[in-house]
Amino acid sequence: MHLPEPDLLAVARRHTDPASWPVPLCFDPAQRWYARLGADADHEVWALSWLPGQGTDLHDHGGSSGAFLVLAGALTEETVSGGRLRPHRLAAGTGRRFGARHVHVVTNRDAAPAVSVHVYRPALRRMTRYLLADGRLRAAEVAEAGTAW
Repeated sequence: MHLPEPDLLAVARRHTDPASWPVPLCFDPAQRWYARLGADADHEVWALSWLPGQGTDLHDHGGSSGAFLVLAGALTEETVSGGRLRPHRLAAGTGRRFGARHVHVVTNRDAAPAVSVHVYRPALRRMTRYLLADGRLRAAEVAEAGTAW
């Protein structure tokens, strides 16, 4: 019997209490902080903290689907549409699911720190970073698990 795949946003909602995490929540002024909270056979869970101005490069998730949930503060996700980045603000309590081909930038544009939980299926093995030039995505770098993070 094949069990249905879990809703990744529902999985993220099971990790909303930093006191229950296996690592203490941390805010790093030099770079965005992240820690793996756990994994099982079909997905992994990460916690991230974002001080104002911290964010990611334009990237994908190496073929993994995922979801993220903002626990505190707010994050702005930008996705490519019509050859340009389109922002969408996600306040605390707001989540987002995405497919295996999703490319985005996530940034804390607000004045307060933010905390989020991210779930990936399957576990992240690689991420491609992109440049958006002349309305087209161009691969800039492929980062491998165990080397880049």
